[in-house]
Amino acid sequence: MDTEIKRLLLAFEQQMRRINRNKLNPLVKELSLNDLESMQSMVADARGRYLEAFLGIAEESSGELPDDNKIKLLHQHRLRYEELLEGARALETALQRGYLDIEIGPGS
Repeated sequence: MDTEIKRLLLAFEQQMRRINRNKLNPLVKELSLNDLESMQSMVADARGRYLEAFLGIAEESSGELPDDNKIKLLHQHRLRYEELLEGARALETALQRGYLDIEIGPGS
């Protein structure tokens, strides 16, 4: 790769990191391990409810296609789970890239 392109990409990455940190960090309080546990628990609960609904529908349906009402309920569970999961992924990315402050110390 051309040296100038490498320099541009490095500057672009540094600029993106600085802008994201300046925009995100003031909006999100300093995070601790306890904060992350609450988020993980919420995602796990949504995943469990989605799977519980799916398995319940499968059991009730005995291999037949479920009716529209059951599909709507399953869809609601999936949307909740996927939205929470995407939020968790976005938070994880922001933490990995150093956009957010983390609390260092007991409980972290």
